[in-house]
Amino acid sequence: MKKTTLYLLVLCMTCYACSDFLDQEPDQQISINEQLANKEGVLMALNGIYRDLEALFSSREIIYADVQGGNISFTPATNNKFIETPSVIEKSYAFSDKEDESDYANYYKELYDIINQANLILSKSEGFSFFTQDEQNQLQAELLSIRAFAHYQIAIHYAQPYHFTTEASHLGVVYNTKTLIAGVDYPSRSTLKETYNFITSDLNKALAQYTNTQILGGPSHSYFNTTTTQALYARIALQMNDWEQALNYSDKVITTSGISLTSKENYVAEWALNEDPISEILLEFSAPRTSEGDVSSSISSHFIYNSPNNYGKYVASGDLLNLYEPNDIRANMFIEVPLPTIINNIEQDLPYYFTKKFQGDAGTSFIRLSEMYLIRAEANARLANTANALIDLNTIRERSNLLPLDTSENVLESIFLERRRELAFEGHLLFDIARYKKDVNRNLGCIANTCNLSYPSNFFVLPIPA
Repeated sequence: MKKTTLYLLVLCMTCYACSDFLDQEPDQQISINEQLANKEGVLMALNGIYRDLEALFSSREIIYADVQGGNISFTPATNNKFIETPSVIEKSYAFSDKEDESDYANYYKELYDIINQANLILSKSEGFSFFTQDEQNQLQAELLSIRAFAHYQIAIHYAQPYHFTTEASHLGVVYNTKTLIAGVDYPSRSTLKETYNFITSDLNKALAQYTNTQILGGPSHSYFNTTTTQALYARIALQMNDWEQALNYSDKVITTSGISLTSKENYVAEWALNEDPISEILLEFSAPRTSEGDVSSSISSHFIYNSPNNYGKYVASGDLLNLYEPNDIRANMFIEVPLPTIINNIEQDLPYYFTKKFQGDAGTSFIRLSEMYLIRAEANARLANTANALIDLNTIRERSNLLPLDTSENVLESIFLERRRELAFEGHLLFDIARYKKDVNRNLGCIANTCNLSYPSNFFVLPIPA
């Protein structure tokens, strides 16, 4: 891939206050300086960024890694009873996405829009005299975490994995640390190593600035703070093969967050309720609510089962279902429903398995404590601390009602499979496959012309939209 200058789709600076922050009618639009002239306006702007994050990560982007990796298959259409690839992911699902018509072009654009918004507030934050010092530090820390998070999401989708070249010298993504003006600024891509250096630099700055002050109302797991940022750092460090930092930050979250793993007895029931996030949640992009308190949109639209004539497009693949042993409590994490399906011109009722993770008015669960145990297990395994790796792996296995493993043989493979079972539908599989340098093998339920993909391949990443 040639190194080229990117022409980013960014909103012009004068549009942020009206479009992303306030959603006001044209005659009510105000300037950015007015928007950020007082505490209420700044907090409204910050809340707008979180709202944009929720909207993006409850959209179809959340299914990308699971669809591409093989955890997800599709339901029959209610009108004609045929199983077809949803048109919105048709090219990417078949590993034929193109930069001039990418299925995920909006994902790239929206992430850079979020980055631009964060940079805009950061650029003016030193002049916010209406905040206390703790509030200002907290604001800046959250914005730095958001900027790092958004760049990381772009990197894992649009750049080859860290180990693709020696010292990650291949192209990463554009890292923006200031607001861009459309038609004026044309930044170029960094190497992936440089990209991750920028990401970890922002995370380190954020962690040094966090206070115990929560500046937005609502549950703490809905925002970036010390705990959620440490958890994010652990995930990012794992993806960049920094096993020491992955171990360090996953251990900090496990030992200091005050959050415990959801119990074996409550695991399925807590997911199935979907009124509140599962008790072990670390970061959830909460579903937005109307002024009457009703949820206005939810990730569940992709996975929901309401009735034989009202259900989502995405269900568990046969490949995923076959990974659960009969006594595994996670085998009970599915709603089995027979749906009329036409196969070879014959209509028959076939079983489909809707995940219980995202029914009702579910928020978008993004990081859970279970992931921290599996990160710590993998980091220890890669550092040859196999005894410690087995302890964490068996913690998750035993919570799932599986027998503990008593041998370190193939421990990394066991961790990979446990991640696939535990974190299904939460946006990990394709990136785990790439980190492990595995091939994509989609068998039961795959309807693409190309179901499998050998590592390495250009199709492990999305094309940067033209």
